[in-house]
Amino acid sequence: MIKKKPQTNGIEIDLTGPDGNAYFLMGTAKKLCREFGIDPKPLLDEMMSSDYENLIKVFDRNFGSFVTLYR
Repeated sequence: MIKKKPQTNGIEIDLTGPDGNAYFLMGTAKKLCREFGIDPKPLLDEMMSSDYENLIKVFDRNFGSFVTLYR
């Protein structure tokens, strides 16, 4: 879920800061996939298939209930 203000619980990622870069988001996605027992390759391929906005949408669609993204 993309929010404008941070929440105080769960994992939070500020997309305007250093944690908002594509490499950090892909690394976080890979880590979460391992924790949930999911093969990360198809997800990472989909994240890299287009631009940064696509990467964010794919990340949010898959992990939005666990991770709060905000700008």
